[in-house]
Amino acid sequence: MGPVAGPRLVFIRSLNGKGRRIMNRAVRKIAIVIGVVIACGLILPRFVNVNSFRPKLEAQLTAALGRQVTIGNLSFSIFSGSVSADNISIADDAAFGKEPFLKAKQFQAGVKVMPLIFSKKLLVTGITLEEPEITLLRGAGGNWNFSGIGGGTAAPAAPPGETAKSGAGLSIDRLNVDGGRILMGTANSPDKLSVYEQVNLEVSNFSTSAQFPLSLTANLPGGGEFNLKGKCGPISAGSLGGTPFQAAMAIRKLDLAASGMVAASTGIQGLADFEGAIRSDGQRVKAAGEIKADKLKLAAKGVPAKRMVSVTYAVEHNVKTDDGTLTQGDIAIGKAVAHLTGTYQKQAQTTTLNLKLNGRDMAVDELEAMLPAVGVVLPSGSKLQGGALSADLAIAGTTDNMTVTGPIRLSNAKLAGFDLGSKLHAIPGLSGQQSGGKDTTIQNFSTTVLAAPESMRASAINVSISSLGVVTGEGTVSPSGALNFEMKAELSRGGVPFSIQGTTASPKFVPNVKAMAGGAAKEAISEKVTGGKVASRVGRLKN
Repeated sequence: MGPVAGPRLVFIRSLNGKGRRIMNRAVRKIAIVIGVVIACGLILPRFVNVNSFRPKLEAQLTAALGRQVTIGNLSFSIFSGSVSADNISIADDAAFGKEPFLKAKQFQAGVKVMPLIFSKKLLVTGITLEEPEITLLRGAGGNWNFSGIGGGTAAPAAPPGETAKSGAGLSIDRLNVDGGRILMGTANSPDKLSVYEQVNLEVSNFSTSAQFPLSLTANLPGGGEFNLKGKCGPISAGSLGGTPFQAAMAIRKLDLAASGMVAASTGIQGLADFEGAIRSDGQRVKAAGEIKADKLKLAAKGVPAKRMVSVTYAVEHNVKTDDGTLTQGDIAIGKAVAHLTGTYQKQAQTTTLNLKLNGRDMAVDELEAMLPAVGVVLPSGSKLQGGALSADLAIAGTTDNMTVTGPIRLSNAKLAGFDLGSKLHAIPGLSGQQSGGKDTTIQNFSTTVLAAPESMRASAINVSISSLGVVTGEGTVSPSGALNFEMKAELSRGGVPFSIQGTTASPKFVPNVKAMAGGAAKEAISEKVTGGKVASRVGRLKN
């Protein structure tokens, strides 16, 4: 006899006949209750035709969303207290096409069992969508296909004996989306959509007329993760985008290119982590937080940087006019910090920028690792070291066709691994200049740049090089890196013109024959005129 069975047997034997009879009756009653419950669970749903509620449920959801809602055959489970449907679909805005905005193979609605069985009233307490597919499209005018949800404009006539209610009073204890899939993109490119997998949404105490809590998680294109937790509501009638909300967001390993957040034509790539807060009153959206970007590439011809970049930002966006102001944009690369501020305006599929980038005395050693990311290529085998860089740049145009203009200044830096003196030996007038050894020391450098997609122009170049002197000039760099510069070395005995050709990786310094010939001709004419005057003067003295 086991240690447990023994005491039980002793207890049962200790009962007198009356006690055993009472215990047996109790067991039988419990068994009967269980049997009745099971029978009710199996039989009662057969007497409740839940499909009769389908038109009403469709009408109420259609009225609340302002979109035609279609639900498949319904079935009722008394044990789970839920009504299930084989399929559900929500129509898209007619301006975006005929494909459903949302479709799901399974739909479950939690219901109050007793009113359903005895009063034939369908009181929904919760809704769960299993593995739905949702398509989010941005139109040519900048509006989204979900913007009109909640307007109630598409509500059909109510079934006989029923009155379609406005969505303003709709409330549900809970609303869940499990394992969803979101397709996001533009209406004019429906075949190029970004896919967000494993979308899970949890909403409790949902109401169209009051604020409600929500949480949302998703796997981002390229393998990143998205997490949002906050409050939303009340739903703005006729415009979901005008609904107030506040939330904290976190994003991990967002692939900037794969996510579709930036146009492929910009060449921008990288992985970003984001953490911040966002708040909207339905008219203006305020967001603030920090972004940390790794393997960042900011130009089509750029190379991913080996240095982390962090951006602390604050932005205000106007929902109605679809424009905004970047009030803070502190870009930090190590201890080097630049400040980006300005405005933007979204128009159709483009965004117009009007920004200012200002950086003062930024350490070159911190910035050097980012030069390849912005498409700057130094001569092969060289590296920029030491010194400080200052820039005051204006950024204007659209995101796929922008220009950058303004002055750049560099001081006390060294182009290690590049001997400028040896490169100039083939140029008459410069062959005797002292070589700077294996490096070129730059005492001061200044220029005004105009960078556009078609080329980059540097004007008013003025550079002081310890082994050469002062060099001035201007020129262009093509998108492929081809150089076309006309320069002049200002020496004590006069200026020596030369050209810089080749590429940024392999520059070639050649004599500017045309400029030299012109200079020589002017010098000869000057000497002839001067000499004639002297001779005439001497002749007059002799007479």
